[in-house]
Amino acid sequence: MFKQASKLSAGALLVACALNANAADSVLRLLTWADYAPQSVVDQFKKETGITVEVTLSNNEEMISKLRATGGAGFDLANPSQDRITGPAREFGIYRPIDLSKVKTGNFIPSMLAATQKVTALDGKVYGLPLFWGTDGLVLNSAKSKAADYGDLCSPQYAGKTAVRLKRPTLIGQAFAMGKDPFKAYANAKEYEAIMTAAGNKLISCKKNLKYFWESKDQLLNDIRNGEVVAAQMWDAGGWKLNSENPTLKFVAPKSGALGWVDTFAIPAKAKNLDAAYKWINFITRPEIAAQVAKSAGSFTAVKGAENFMDAQMKKQLAESFPPAAMKNIKWYPAIPAGLEEIDGKVLDRIKAAS
Repeated sequence: MFKQASKLSAGALLVACALNANAADSVLRLLTWADYAPQSVVDQFKKETGITVEVTLSNNEEMISKLRATGGAGFDLANPSQDRITGPAREFGIYRPIDLSKVKTGNFIPSMLAATQKVTALDGKVYGLPLFWGTDGLVLNSAKSKAADYGDLCSPQYAGKTAVRLKRPTLIGQAFAMGKDPFKAYANAKEYEAIMTAAGNKLISCKKNLKYFWESKDQLLNDIRNGEVVAAQMWDAGGWKLNSENPTLKFVAPKSGALGWVDTFAIPAKAKNLDAAYKWINFITRPEIAAQVAKSAGSFTAVKGAENFMDAQMKKQLAESFPPAAMKNIKWYPAIPAGLEEIDGKVLDRIKAAS
């Protein structure tokens, strides 16, 4: 009697384990940015594959924090920026190499694929594939501001009507506007710290000129709409959204160069559903799907042929914001060496504490 019950219990346990395994196989846990997984695309993916996508919205800092806390567990796929992969992979072991044999690499624009593979390479293996690219620059009310570079946000003529984020890109932008190149200093921590300290001092002196350090994208966009803010440092998609509503509101590439980023596909070290992760990568990089997601995100995609499905207005806005010289002048983020973000954090804390 006892043996029979034990057999039944063991059998029930095996069935339960099988059901749990099947359930896990039917879910993709995606750690991504807002608007990178629109519901219509998620629904189509489930219709085609039977896989449910569980979306967790995040940003670069939070992605590292979440994955570091679990040793790379809890998610099957993430979309960090390309400069935030090799450092955390080496220091914390939170990502695993991409198995290129499972990726339809022909879906990507060759030059962007090669560049991203180079930036995300670690010990001869590739850790990231390109998804979207975009830039940080200036969003202006062109009727009220002629700001042409990051430093102009500190101009007295715009006192109380400019805004920046208290984030790393603001320091980087100010450094370039001051004629310095923080990216070239990546290999020399002391030189990099000196550049960031100078940029921090500039922002401290500029602090009273700002309306605020913005945190809410929606608040900033509304304040630009109503004229409370006439110039701000922000990513291109925000400026193009405003331009779609009002042609006097524009995204402008600064004279010293817009800051260019590439968001990627990266696989966490302890991802459980690798099959679903690769299926999502190959699904999202179909041109017609990539164009849908690009419209949702307001960014441009690294997928070959997606331009044939892209919104005509987005193409026009890109051409207006980035004439050939401005496109060549984009400052693309290289991989961040370990320790540099700690320098940035100290400078940002000093700015925040300054009166």
